Amino acid sequence: MLKLETVELPEALRGPLVELLPANPTAFIRNGGGIIGFGETTRLTAKGPDRIQALAKAWRELVADADVVDSVNLPGTGLVAFGSIAFADSSESESILIVPEVIIGSRDGRMWLTSVNGKAWPKQTAYQANEPLELRSGFQSRVGFEASVQSAIDAISAGKAEKVVLARDLEAPVPKNFDIRPVLSKLAEKYPSCWVYSVDGTFGASPELLVRVSHGQVSARVLAGTAGRGTDPEVDQAIATALAGSHKNLAEHAFAVDSFVQALEPFCVQVDADSEPFSLALPNVWHLASDVHGVLKREASVLDLAEALHPTAAVAGTPRAAAQALIEQLEPFDRGRYAGPVGWIGADGDGEWAIALRGGQLEETRIRAFAGCGIVAESEPSAELAETDLKFQPVTGALS
Repeated sequence: MLKLETVELPEALRGPLVELLPANPTAFIRNGGGIIGFGETTRLTAKGPDRIQALAKAWRELVADADVVDSVNLPGTGLVAFGSIAFADSSESESILIVPEVIIGSRDGRMWLTSVNGKAWPKQTAYQANEPLELRSGFQSRVGFEASVQSAIDAISAGKAEKVVLARDLEAPVPKNFDIRPVLSKLAEKYPSCWVYSVDGTFGASPELLVRVSHGQVSARVLAGTAGRGTDPEVDQAIATALAGSHKNLAEHAFAVDSFVQALEPFCVQVDADSEPFSLALPNVWHLASDVHGVLKREASVLDLAEALHPTAAVAGTPRAAAQALIEQLEPFDRGRYAGPVGWIGADGDGEWAIALRGGQLEETRIRAFAGCGIVAESEPSAELAETDLKFQPVTGALS
């Protein structure tokens, strides 16, 4: 049995979460708030087509046997697990839920500490400076990616799918003493509106919220359609205007929103999406974005919704099965947890999960980073390659 106690953190011990990270951090942070974890008490794992359902079941069983004292009662207090889910049913990567030994959280000007089985907050260790890393093509070369994009365009033109999302990878060797914390700090500083995540080596700064559940309310943010930022305000605004009027990008975005709403409808009394996408500005790119809201009509956890939603058209394509088959055929690697759900779940089933984008996977001797883009009939291979370069910028910049 797990025994947990959550208490308010004294003023003298408070600080920015990104400055309190442990050596092997577990984290889910946005705009300075969120939760971070120290150590590991429990790890739940699953593989295969039913991996999310299996984790949701194991989580309910763990919650039922836990003893929780929570004097703070905010989202992220009490019993919480951080999770990272493999993208594909066939992936060799494990999907996981991790309950840390200690959790520090921050929300609405309040900070708290959750201790699991009486564990004390471990002493802070200094962040280590890393040598700059130069990422190079991994399993998919630049030329190979363009060839895969053309194959996808041909398949779409032949009626095999309407949209497919293809990715490529970069990699670099890392020393044994590599410290991911400075990387997370850079991401949090430059991309404060993104969800900065770190779970079992999967890390990044995602601009896309897969799903949030809080007291019966469901929310999400769908992104599809991308353009690089301009070098001066007038050019930048012209780019945003052109993106908002681009038939190719609007069609790609509509696929993503429509599939998302359809997946949520069985769980909700009603689902509302923005009637038109808005232009979301990040430091290096513009995205077409739509916010989606719903009200649950029956009891369902955030993992139940994640299972129904994943993979969205924004990271796989449409129709889903056809797009996934093309990804299996045209990508020469296992995505692992890239583009899978990443986030946290509480004892009540509420939680917050982003899509693991703009990041990579830290392994024993290397880092692998990923970036992808949506392919539709109007796509051009060279333009799609350039889009992946833009999407690699957050992780390559944080590692350089």
